Amino acid sequence: MAQFGFENDIHSILKLDMPITNAPMARWQRKAGSSNASALNGLSPGKSANVSLSSSKTPSKTPGKNKKVTPSKMGGDRFIPTRNSKQMDVASFLLTKENEPVDANNTTSTSENQKAWSMSLNGYNIEDAKILHLGGKPLNAPEGYQNNLKVLYSQGATPASVKKTRYISSTPDRILDAPELRNDFYLNLLDWSSRNVLAVALHNSVYLLDATQGDVTLLMKLEHEEDYICSLSWTKEGAYLAIGTSDCKIQLWDVYNQKHLRSMTSHTSRVVSLSWNDHVLSSGSRSGHIHHHDVRVADHHIFTLTGHSQEVCGLKWSPDGRYLASGGNDNMVHVWPRVQEGTASQSVRSWSEHQGAVKALAWCPWQPNILASGGGTSDRHIRIWNVNSGSCISSLDTQSQISSLVFAPNYKELVSAHGYAHNNVVIWKYPALTRVAELNGHEDRVLSLLLSPDCSTVATVAGDETIRLWKSFEMDPAKKAKERLVKSTSGVIHQSIR
Repeated sequence: MAQFGFENDIHSILKLDMPITNAPMARWQRKAGSSNASALNGLSPGKSANVSLSSSKTPSKTPGKNKKVTPSKMGGDRFIPTRNSKQMDVASFLLTKENEPVDANNTTSTSENQKAWSMSLNGYNIEDAKILHLGGKPLNAPEGYQNNLKVLYSQGATPASVKKTRYISSTPDRILDAPELRNDFYLNLLDWSSRNVLAVALHNSVYLLDATQGDVTLLMKLEHEEDYICSLSWTKEGAYLAIGTSDCKIQLWDVYNQKHLRSMTSHTSRVVSLSWNDHVLSSGSRSGHIHHHDVRVADHHIFTLTGHSQEVCGLKWSPDGRYLASGGNDNMVHVWPRVQEGTASQSVRSWSEHQGAVKALAWCPWQPNILASGGGTSDRHIRIWNVNSGSCISSLDTQSQISSLVFAPNYKELVSAHGYAHNNVVIWKYPALTRVAELNGHEDRVLSLLLSPDCSTVATVAGDETIRLWKSFEMDPAKKAKERLVKSTSGVIHQSIR
């Protein structure tokens, strides 16, 4: 028995799997320790996982030799990913796990258990493990470095994307002299036909200007020198012209045959406003009455409207022929229905908000129920009305007497002519009524404002005895080729009407 005890003592002394107390750490223990440390660095947020290997590398510069080192290429945008061994294993496990069938009943409980196991074993959730991890902050580019790709892929505004703004000339396209023009705010001495012919009244004569050819002709002259022309109005077709005079008459003329067709007498005072609706001609006089004339029959006077107490200086039929708008020196605006023979006619709408004479009236071509009106020196306001509801949509103080209004459909704008104190023309954006441009040049109050048949030009006549044509609403060349009716001329042309 003693022999067997001695052999056991010898084996225990010579046994190699016993720990050596004073021996250095084994290589496999050092390797495992360094691997664990790098794994923790790779998983810790905000810490760099790049390991410096400068201690194990050969020095890049031999001592004692002064050789120039070639500088590295410019550009500080290169990043070297750190691949952690443990996370690569995790990524491989996740990729192989995707092909396994999933049990819908145990999905919730299994995922919760796996998250708990992962947190306890690895210190992080295995589902959130990253395959690649970029450590460290990017280096700043050296001074003077230029990235050529930035020029290639940068987005810049191309000419097509830049919003084009239209040019509005501050000078008229043409200036015409109009001697002996009566400087009377209440008269309507200018009208532009659909055939591009301007009719202008100079004292007791009517002259025609062919805006296409530039020819000027004398149409008629009153017999008595003391009489004068008060109003002009073309028919829709542009072949006939109605002329209101100071001797209470209305004359009808066949323009192209230069023939006086008839004279109509029904008013007791001068006829200062005229407006056509097919074969019915409406006229307003100083007495405050509005007469309807059927020009096809001998007994032309078919109806009288008595809504104004003073001179009716503004008169306009709506484009669809449903309503007649009238404005007077009594500061009133009335809207009348279509003429119906044998029935009494009452105004559809009546507005008394203006504090001055209402001569300026304009119907909106693209909104037939919208009417614009402008007041005189005591009012100076542009008001936009909804005829259907009777409400005032908007009101604007222009700080100047308003003598005429017209809508410009090419750019959805409203144009106003002014007397005291600015004596100019203003273009407003509709319906905001923001100022777009001002047309200055007249030396006296602007009496009337008209739009050309192609809606590209406005004509103004003023107390300074001039007529000015402003080409302010020309459309784009592509649209102009289709819709342009009149050949335009460039430059400022001075010409006398007489």
